[in-house]
Amino acid sequence: MPSPAQQHFMRVTAARATAAAATTDEPIVATAYEQQLMQLAQHKRQLSGIQSTEKKAEAKREMLPMYAAWVDGVLSSGRGVQDDVVMNVLVWRIDVGDYAGALPIAAHAIQYGLKMPEPYTRTTACVITEEFADMARKARAINGDVDIPSLLAVARLTDGEDMPDQVRAKLYKEIGLAQIDKDPAAALARLKRALELNKNVGVIKEIERLETKLRNQNSTAAGNGDG
Repeated sequence: MPSPAQQHFMRVTAARATAAAATTDEPIVATAYEQQLMQLAQHKRQLSGIQSTEKKAEAKREMLPMYAAWVDGVLSSGRGVQDDVVMNVLVWRIDVGDYAGALPIAAHAIQYGLKMPEPYTRTTACVITEEFADMARKARAINGDVDIPSLLAVARLTDGEDMPDQVRAKLYKEIGLAQIDKDPAAALARLKRALELNKNVGVIKEIERLETKLRNQNSTAAGNGDG
């Protein structure tokens, strides 16, 4: 873990290097950035030797603080240039469930058109959408504790960005399923949108149940009003 002085130096260097690169429209040039890339390569080699997805997430959680100061500096610069450290940290933070930490990077990446580093072939918006949807699906399967505000933030952030309809459908499905108990009407709208995007998304039964539930609620409300 870097010392407070090292973290401060890294934040300042990241902010200055990013701003300079954005001004000249050139790649980031900084010894600290090269060091971060070397550290990232080493960590990726370590991760490649771990087979368990759960243990990989634990390892990433331990590694992420090594990059926090650099990422903070980049985000504070108010400028955007291609940065493979930042983009890898984005995915890792999603992987470990640090959605509050991932969303500012996601917004930064979308705003400045940053691309995913190798070996990713999908667009940045597609990766963000699919990663969040997949994590929500896993959370729903385990305990149903889905972070709805984060999913809604991703939907707003990636609205209008090009991606396969099937990927966006996955996000709407997870939002809808998570909203069923809290906001049935909103859940129904999300699930219907998911079905429009992908007829095989698997939400028809949930839509039918919600439509029945809402009809019954409306009938009950109308009956009470007559009284």
